[in-house]
Amino acid sequence: MPLLDTDQELTRDSYYAATVVRGASYPVLDETVDCDVAVVGGGLAGLSAALDLAQRGFSVRLLEAREIGFGASGRNGGQAIHGLACDQDVIEAQLGAADARRVWDMTIEALDLLQGRIRKYRIDCDWRSGYLGLARNARKGVELAAWADRLEAVYGYPLQRIAPAEVGGWIASGEFHSGVHDARSGHLHPLKYTLGLAGAAREAGVHLHENSEVVALRQGPQVELRTARGSVRARQVLLAGNVYLQGLAPALAARIMPVGTYIACTEELPDVVADALIPSRSAVCDTNFVLDYFRTTNDQRMLYGGRVSYSTVTPSNLAQSMRQRMVATFPQLAAARIEHAWGGFVDISMNRAPDFGRLPAAAGHAPNIYYLQGFSGHGLALTGLAGQIVAEAMAGDASRFDVFARLRHRRFPGGRLLRTPSLVLGMAWHRLRDKLA
Repeated sequence: MPLLDTDQELTRDSYYAATVVRGASYPVLDETVDCDVAVVGGGLAGLSAALDLAQRGFSVRLLEAREIGFGASGRNGGQAIHGLACDQDVIEAQLGAADARRVWDMTIEALDLLQGRIRKYRIDCDWRSGYLGLARNARKGVELAAWADRLEAVYGYPLQRIAPAEVGGWIASGEFHSGVHDARSGHLHPLKYTLGLAGAAREAGVHLHENSEVVALRQGPQVELRTARGSVRARQVLLAGNVYLQGLAPALAARIMPVGTYIACTEELPDVVADALIPSRSAVCDTNFVLDYFRTTNDQRMLYGGRVSYSTVTPSNLAQSMRQRMVATFPQLAAARIEHAWGGFVDISMNRAPDFGRLPAAAGHAPNIYYLQGFSGHGLALTGLAGQIVAEAMAGDASRFDVFARLRHRRFPGGRLLRTPSLVLGMAWHRLRDKLA
């Protein structure tokens, strides 16, 4: 079954889709048009780039295969957190201390950009400040404290330490040893935010097209993108479809893997229960390699994510499986009914670092096809900044974009047939380590 069709099945029971009101759909592309920049992908990275480019005076067309926010941008855990999916030492090893600090600072700028856009465009998306990183045992607690110490010493980013004796005041669960709190990070309703950003892009002059999957790409000084009913000719192109590019750029596909991630959401809980679970109402992640993440929503539900599938096969009895994980952390929710359970695919890179760059150009002209991928499940804030810095590069200033573009990425081992089984085995090892730690 094609990836897009599989994902369509997974998204039908999304809490986000059930609690948002979409306006009129954007038109299908059914003509041949010319523009300065064409963007492939109607998620946060593509929308952010399109918005920034239009504000710079570029004519922009955005092509989305399904509907705006269909992919990970519209159904993720809703957590906007400092940093990257990989540890900073991965960036330091490749870029050196100075540029690793630039990358870190840009991830914090991404948080500010997200919150600034919420205010500027008056996007009602349930923003709440606060993020808790929690360790499940003493050894992981020591590692978390050492990481926080280094983050403050090297990157000047302080986090509030939560000692074992204090952790009960932050979370009503006996599963955690200690933690850290970041007031600058937070969480929101990602589909509301994505649709709000699309509205801002439309107001800025971007032509948005839904149900307009790109089926062919022809490189050249003027790039041509063909859909089933139309085509776009553009001087520059951004590929921001991640795992949904469906073969348009095979070289890129080999460097990312689709990973299924799953979330469940309870019925509305009594106010006193919801307030007691996470008194700060922060977003929460544990520090396992295969982690759980959760938060309470503005309408008093527990939204719990954590089960992943590296085989792209959806777990059977998804709602019950997710409920078991939730109740293991919060036994007091044993009687709470699961109202929504859904999932979808995110793109991970080998080293979990973002993969930004340009496709090699045909002979005789400069590269004019840019790409953003490899957010590795940590892109709610970073996608916005990624869109902004690729827009800067297209406008002539690639200084920030090229810091990320210098990161080297390897193909997943095993080729087309064996790379998924190889990843499944690797992740099984990490799960075992998490359990034995």
